[in-house]
Amino acid sequence: MAFGKQADRATPAMAEINIIPLCDVLLVLLIIFMVTAPALSHQIDLDLPQASPPTPVDPPAPIDLAIDPSGQVFWNGDPADRTELRTLMTAAAAVGSGPKPLLRIDASGDCDYQAVAQVLAAARNAGLDNIGFVRR
Repeated sequence: MAFGKQADRATPAMAEINIIPLCDVLLVLLIIFMVTAPALSHQIDLDLPQASPPTPVDPPAPIDLAIDPSGQVFWNGDPADRTELRTLMTAAAAVGSGPKPLLRIDASGDCDYQAVAQVLAAARNAGLDNIGFVRR
């Protein structure tokens, strides 16, 4: 492929490769590698803490709370009045930093909703958040 005028076609084409841009690129790459190579081999000593597996915590025994049709509350099978129920719930919620016990409420289908609502409010005020309902 010849470039130029029609009169220059008689002269042969230039067959030399210009290597100056190639040398410039190679020198730039050489400088980049010379600068980055020491940074890649430099190591920083870190004293990281070692992870220890968490100690398994046994969950506390669940609390069975039954409400009969007359509205009487039974704490693990023992009858309890409203003031005693609040103190029992507060004591059960103060187990420390571990998980709180599960409060399983077994309400009779014939009891008033108000009795169940009072038990739920007392549990919430005492700090018992893990509440479940037992279905007969």
